[in-house]
Parts: sequence; C-alpha cells; structure tokens
Amino acid sequence: MAKINFKPNEDRVLVQPAPAEEKTSSGIIIPDTAKEKPQKGKVIAVGDGLEDKPVTVKVGDNVLYGKYSGTEISIDGKDYLIMRNSDIFGTI
Repeated sequence: MAKINFKPNEDRVLVQPAPAEEKTSSGIIIPDTAKEKPQKGKVIAVGDGLEDKPVTVKVGDNVLYGKYSGTEISIDGKDYLIMRNSDIFGTI
C-alpha cells in the first residue's frame, strides 16, 4: 500500500473501495453496466475523531459501509471514498 498524502478531518475516514465483482459465483461474466458499487473497502487514512466520539477503525482495516455512503474523490489518479466513521457498519 503506497503512502498517501491526505489526512481526513475530525471523524472522517478515507476508504479505497474493493473492485466490483467481475463474474458471478456460477461463472457468468458481469458487464460494466450491470456491476454494483462495492460495499466494502480498505481504510487508507483516518482523522483524529471528535472530542466525544473517537474513530473506531484504523488504517489497514477492511470495512463494510452503506451502498450510498461517502463522497467519491480522486487522489493521485486513484478513486477513494471519504465518509464519516458512523457510515461504516463494521470491520471484516
């Protein structure tokens, strides 16, 4: 994992989404137009948290989050999601 020069504010977390599934478990190839947004990813950077609510994940954790959680951003040509700690359902 390459070092990224980005530090989220407060309780925000930078997540690199997992790649979308290319084929089903039975081997059917999924076209680009039918691929769903992944709902899991890897934590790349975390903020310091709020005074009364610390961030509960750490860099390197694999997490699950809501389908429409976060804001898509691009840093150094790579796509990431930035979301609040509360948008993360848990670690896997």
